[in-house]
Amino acid sequence: MTTHVTIIGAGLGGLTLARVLHVHGIPATVYEAEVSPTARSQGGMLDIHDYNGQLAVQAAGLMDEFRSIVLEGRQAVRGLDREGNVLVDEPDDGTGGRPEVQRGELRQMLLDSLPAGTVRWGHKVSGVRGLGNGRHEVTFADDSTVVTSLLVGADGAWSRVRPVLSTASPVYAGTSFVETYLFDADTRHPAAAKAVGGGSMFAGDQGKRQIGAQREKGGTLHVYAMLSEPLDWFGGIDFADPAAAAAQIAQAFDGWATELTVLITDSDTAPVLRPLYTLPAGHRWDRVPGVTLVGDAAHLIPPNGEGANLAMLDGAELGEALVTHPGDIETALSAYEQAMFPRSAAQLATAEDPDNPTLEDVIKLFARDE
Repeated sequence: MTTHVTIIGAGLGGLTLARVLHVHGIPATVYEAEVSPTARSQGGMLDIHDYNGQLAVQAAGLMDEFRSIVLEGRQAVRGLDREGNVLVDEPDDGTGGRPEVQRGELRQMLLDSLPAGTVRWGHKVSGVRGLGNGRHEVTFADDSTVVTSLLVGADGAWSRVRPVLSTASPVYAGTSFVETYLFDADTRHPAAAKAVGGGSMFAGDQGKRQIGAQREKGGTLHVYAMLSEPLDWFGGIDFADPAAAAAQIAQAFDGWATELTVLITDSDTAPVLRPLYTLPAGHRWDRVPGVTLVGDAAHLIPPNGEGANLAMLDGAELGEALVTHPGDIETALSAYEQAMFPRSAAQLATAEDPDNPTLEDVIKLFARDE
C-alpha cells in the first residue's frame, strides 16, 4: 500500500496507528492541534491490559520499551468506606495482566518510535469536507489545507472528523470528576498517603459521592473526586478561586474521614473540573469512502478502564487491516469497522450498567483508567 494516511490527533490511538503503519512501510502524517508534545499535562496512570492495550503494543513492536516504563507495585488496589475503614486491600503480586504506566510516558514512547516529522504540531482542524471518490480536504485554523485519500479521525471526544461520518455529538454523562494533586505525599501529606496505599484507592458509599486516588511516580497522589450532579451544580463553584473551590467541593463530602477529604482540601494544585461525556449507545455509521475514526472519536464512553486500551487497539487493528488489504482501502476500512463497532458497544454497556455496582466495580472505575 502506497496511499499516504492522514491522521488527525496525536493521542494514543492515532500514534499507535502511525507506528503500526511505519513498521509495515506505509507512510502517514499525524496532524495535532497542540503546539508541542509538552503543551499540556497528559493525565495520570493507565493500566494497559493484556487482552487489548498490550496487543496493540505488540503490534507496534514496542514491548521492550513498554516494559521499561511500567511502574512496579502500582497494580495494588484498595477500597475504603467513607469513615476510612479498609474494606478491600489487594496487593500487587506481580501476576496481574494490567501493568500501570504514566500516560505521558506511554505517549512519548510512541512519539519516539516514529520518524522525525511524522507529527505536525500546531495544526488545529477547523473543518473537513468531502471531495468525492474517497478524497477529503482538511482545513486548519491558519487556513492551510491538506487533501487526502485516506483520513482517520483520532481527535477525541469533540472530533472535527466525526461529522463527515455521523451526526452524533457527545452528551453529558451525569457525572463529573474534580481533579487534584498532592506532591511528595509521604512527607508532606502522610495521612492521605497512608489512606491511598501503594497503588490505587477508591472510597465511597455507592451513592453520588466517591473519591479515587492513584499513587504516581515521585510520591504524587493523583486524586479524583467524583460527583453525580448536573452541570449547573458545578456552575455555582468559583474554580477561579482554588481554595474556595476546594472547600466547596469538600463540603459535598461532609462527614467523611479527614484523611479522605484532605485529598481535596490539601491539593498542591488548583482543582480542575472534568465533566464526563458519552456518545450514544451503539454509535456507528454507514461506510463513507476514504475516512474512519478511532478511539474516543468513534466510541466515547464513561470511564470503565478501557478507553485508552480500546483507542490503542483501534489504531493497531486499523493499521493491520490496511496491511492485510493492500490497494483496497474500502475493504480494509470495512473490516476494521465491523470488528470495532460491536467491541465498543459492549464496552459502553459495561460502563452504563444500570444495576447498583459492587464496591469492587467502582474501584475498577478509578484503578483501571482515567
